[in-house]
Amino acid sequence: MSPDISPLSLLVASVFTSNILLSNFLGMCSFISISKDMKSSSGLGLAVTVVMGITMTVSWAVLKLVIEPLGLEYLSFIIFIIVIAAIVQILEMVIDRVSPALYLSLGIFLPLITVNCAILGAILFMQIRSYSLWQTVAFGFGSGAGWWLAIVLLAAIRKKVDVAPVPAGLKGPGITLITIGFMAMAFIGFSGMMSVQ
Repeated sequence: MSPDISPLSLLVASVFTSNILLSNFLGMCSFISISKDMKSSSGLGLAVTVVMGITMTVSWAVLKLVIEPLGLEYLSFIIFIIVIAAIVQILEMVIDRVSPALYLSLGIFLPLITVNCAILGAILFMQIRSYSLWQTVAFGFGSGAGWWLAIVLLAAIRKKVDVAPVPAGLKGPGITLITIGFMAMAFIGFSGMMSVQ
């Protein structure tokens, strides 16, 4: 039985109060690596949003129409990974055709969306929480939009930090991790308003 939460509330909560990246720290590897450049960050954020929204919806359908009726819950993890891989492969071909520059700037990180733990984590949250179809769509696109918002914000902050006087011991990964910590605290500040259960 799905929890009693409206899809709109779930969408807003998954972007701000229960941000998949800054509340659950899922998908950090590509988040830190790509966020040096605003264009690549925005492109990857859009790709993650599209992949997450589509894979969540397809995975919900596979869960309800194949896994549960056939009693294949023990294979759900593998099936979800196959769904993610197929959708990422299709998206990769589309991006290569539509925007070769973005495809080259994303480099190895586009195929790595397949193993981005934020996407698989969101699908597993959907399964554990027994979301309905509309809740799943809202949670999928909201989680993707939250991931996109976080990476674009980090890219903007890193651009400012690059020209700021930062102590030598904190330059590079040190100041980036401190910045992410402050961003997480800021997003968690919204958590009293609403949360995803």
